[in-house]
Amino acid sequence: MQVQWYPGHMAKAKRIMQDDVRLVDMVIELVDARAPLSSRNPDIDKLGGGKFRLVLLNKADLADERINRKWKAYFEAQGVACLCLDSRDSSVKKAVTDSIMKVAVAKFERDMARGILNRPVRVMVCGIPNVGKSTLINTIAGRASAKTGDKPGVTKANQWIKLNKQVELLDTPGLLWPKFEDMRVGDRLAIMGSINDDILEKRELAACLLGILKKSYPEAVTTRYGVGCEEDNYKQLEMIAVARNALKKGAEPDIDKASKLIIDDFRAGRLGRISLEEPL
Repeated sequence: MQVQWYPGHMAKAKRIMQDDVRLVDMVIELVDARAPLSSRNPDIDKLGGGKFRLVLLNKADLADERINRKWKAYFEAQGVACLCLDSRDSSVKKAVTDSIMKVAVAKFERDMARGILNRPVRVMVCGIPNVGKSTLINTIAGRASAKTGDKPGVTKANQWIKLNKQVELLDTPGLLWPKFEDMRVGDRLAIMGSINDDILEKRELAACLLGILKKSYPEAVTTRYGVGCEEDNYKQLEMIAVARNALKKGAEPDIDKASKLIIDDFRAGRLGRISLEEPL
């Protein structure tokens, strides 16, 4: 597939973030654990240069646990603190807060040496659309401080949230970059729901997903839908449509309905814990 999506509000959000990053001590980057590299915006690395960094592998409960461990080791080998988590789980509050304090210890020591006491660490929370930034903030803040939704583009403007006396968080809009050099990156982001579904061709997207599953998780489709593995992805979509009684008049397989079904099942984890990429 050829996927590109960079609406005007993202260009504006990037300009605002370039100004606001000067106000913060740390940048937390949320990535999707199912495709951590594909869901890393290269612009955030530039924006966060010189700041304390923490990478959170969100939606880790949907990704292959074995590969999660590989990705955590990958980032830590680069000297970047990293956590695997599910932003909806209340138990992540302590883990994230502890990690922020640990990563920012040099900041507190520097403040103390200068005689500055009780100045909170200010943290910018960044990531691509629909990766769970606002959900994470609400979970660790213990209240609905940030707007959330199950589609990209809910957060349109920056929002400051006071976590406690020591930490202040800045929720930022989901930010993509203008052009995907590798078409597979766009495919993975579209499959995970980080691209506006309205601009996507569902059949192509579902066929692309089936191709990935066939290679890395061949049992997933058979277990979920009771159909065999087909060399032709579109033929397999027809088989899934028939198996799930997704039919048009005349008992013709409804490929569009079957395509939406398999994409929704993947995003909800009903196909099992699946990762779309792993470290080389």
